[in-house]
Amino acid sequence: MGRVDRIKRLSYEVLDKHKSKFNESFTDNKKSLDQVAIIRSKGLKNEVAGYITKFIKTEKREEEIKQSQIEASKEEDAATTEEIIEVEAQPETESEETVIEIGAETPETGETSEPSEEKTD
Repeated sequence: MGRVDRIKRLSYEVLDKHKSKFNESFTDNKKSLDQVAIIRSKGLKNEVAGYITKFIKTEKREEEIKQSQIEASKEEDAATTEEIIEVEAQPETESEETVIEIGAETPETGETSEPSEEKTD
């Protein structure tokens, strides 16, 4: 457990000062580590470079997931807004269809809705 803690501590110290020099490539990270730190042990250097690589890959993956969640929530909000607009528009169209004009023929009887004058002689 002590070795892992040491590797994490060394990796974080290097990343705090030189994060821009590291990427997702283990080989490139080993070369960058040679430039910014003096680590005489080949095994320790490989473990630190490996931890840095793993850390950066995880960080980028989490960033991509966060971005996709933001985009999905924006799309969901847009769809919800469209549904709200459609629901608000529906009652207006229904009320226009149910307007009854006075003096027009009613479809059931074929008669006009105005009272007719009957002649009684």
